[in-house]
Amino acid sequence: VQLQASGGGVVKAGGSLRLSCAASESVESTDPVGWFRRAPGKERELVALITSVGIIKYADSVQGRFIASRGDAKNTVNLQMNSLKSDDTGVYYCYLDTGTAHWGQGTQVTVSS
Repeated sequence: VQLQASGGGVVKAGGSLRLSCAASESVESTDPVGWFRRAPGKERELVALITSVGIIKYADSVQGRFIASRGDAKNTVNLQMNSLKSDDTGVYYCYLDTGTAHWGQGTQVTVSS
């Protein structure tokens, strides 16, 4: 399965961006999907994860600002990012677990202060 992420860019602090990720094949609604990010000089960290039962887990740092959702098409997942901060800058990776972990190529998000 190939994952293609899009929607990254440069935005001012306080602004919004919406990331999307499309899988090359249909995805089961019970397959966990989500987003991770790698900030400059830091390790990759969880941003949001939609579990097999539909529970959405968020990193504390994005709780209340970011919203993860499965798209209308079964093979997509989205991340609405609001009230962006400079600390949100990084490369964002979409993730899919079919029993095997799949990663997108990453999309750059830069938040300017």
